[in-house]
Amino acid sequence: MTQTSAESRERQVLERIDRARRRRPRVREERLTMAHGAGGKATRTLVEAVFLDAFRNPELEPLEDAAAVAVGGAPLAVTTDSYVVSPLFFPGGSIGDLAVNGTVNDLAVSGATPLYLTAGFILEEGFEVADLRRVVSAMREAADAAGVSVVTGDTKVVQRGKADGCYICTAGVGLRRDGPPLGVARARPGDAIIVSGPVGDHGITIMLARGELDLEAEIQSDTLPLNGLTAALLDQVPGTRAMRDATRGGVATILNEIAADASAGVEVTEDAIPVREEVRGACELLGIDPMYVACEGRLVAVVPGEDAGRAVEALRSHPAGSDAAVIGHVTDADPGLVRLTTSFGGTRIIDLLVGDPLPRIC
Repeated sequence: MTQTSAESRERQVLERIDRARRRRPRVREERLTMAHGAGGKATRTLVEAVFLDAFRNPELEPLEDAAAVAVGGAPLAVTTDSYVVSPLFFPGGSIGDLAVNGTVNDLAVSGATPLYLTAGFILEEGFEVADLRRVVSAMREAADAAGVSVVTGDTKVVQRGKADGCYICTAGVGLRRDGPPLGVARARPGDAIIVSGPVGDHGITIMLARGELDLEAEIQSDTLPLNGLTAALLDQVPGTRAMRDATRGGVATILNEIAADASAGVEVTEDAIPVREEVRGACELLGIDPMYVACEGRLVAVVPGEDAGRAVEALRSHPAGSDAAVIGHVTDADPGLVRLTTSFGGTRIIDLLVGDPLPRIC
């Protein structure tokens, strides 16, 4: 591809993002509901109608997991997140390692090498110091595993009953690779869509850990850092179009974001989507689709179709991607729609949910 054609393609992508974002969605409710924080349609509308409308700028406009910026010629990625999970400790992890891994992963899927994190703590009066030590210890271990440092932070204590024990707010900075930023708007017909492993583990783990359901299953959260996995993929497939970590709203939400932002169709096959039997069984009993259930250690990647085999091989070479699979493709049919071929051979639309069937999972 010549420099001129590459610049033309880049300009077309940015123009498509701009057109999509300037349709000016409107929040119709007078007060916020839990649905506005659940990662579905209500969240997207809130973000675009309130925050994007107020802060609009070229770095924010793509609404990727991390913003691509440059400082002194160095290509950086910057991200921020907040963690309000309940319970604070659950099978496979805690709010501490979740906060580190979630921020590391937002940087990693942007194509950056995570370097530094910040951590702000909102602590409730009466929170046990021993539990705070457990949270901080989990953060330190997760940071060590990911190869990042927590370099600054803040602590606030609020009145009893105002913070569910502990909330954590983080920010992260990483060094991006050369080339245009990754983004779902860059997907094009013929691209393959890959998921790095079984979906829904984290959301179902949290739901069962609350003890509100008379269900038992050997399931634990998949929370882990993805920066080693993303580096393996980009080393083998530098033409990767986009990566997203499938947190709130699950894989289904990411597929809809690909379809909307790329003005393309998406077709996926139900039988190709890896789901643990325990998770599938719990989802069936709860009446929810595992496609919408959050993960904390899984990514969705969009790669050129001809690179799909190499991409899967690269992901499977890393422990975090041993069950990676191609689940579908980007098409030029029905732009904006996600179609799923079911196990029975039928077809149904995978739409964005308004809210989330599993609240407060991250």
